[in-house]
Amino acid sequence: MKWPFPYKLDHIGIAVSSLKDGGKLYQALGFTQVHVEDVVGEGVKVGTYELANEARIELLEPLGENSPVAKFLEKRGPGVHHICLRVEGLAKILQQLKTAGIRLVYDEPRPGAHGCMISFIHPASAGGVLIELSEKKSKGAP
Repeated sequence: MKWPFPYKLDHIGIAVSSLKDGGKLYQALGFTQVHVEDVVGEGVKVGTYELANEARIELLEPLGENSPVAKFLEKRGPGVHHICLRVEGLAKILQQLKTAGIRLVYDEPRPGAHGCMISFIHPASAGGVLIELSEKKSKGAP
């Protein structure tokens, strides 16, 4: 069966209180950290570990106490925060989801890590799982 959108697993986001402490396991496993960036709009510092199949593990450290990840850590402690699907045509996918009655965290794409545009499917519409949808900006796009 051919799907209308080519979804791929992009990454698994894991909430941690600090990238340094959270990264110890992955470094012991032999991962090398390839990228750290602040995503101010989401209130997180992201530490990325690449996997052999082009997927990643992203550790999410809150930038402040009002960060959604800080609230997640307060409620649930460290652990899996979200899964991310890489998509093409994010705006069209979001419109299709809204039409289908799927609850979104953001109705429009917004900037995320790695120069991508993102949105999230609310856990209430996804069996309790926060699902991020991420689209790489096309080359030459601002």
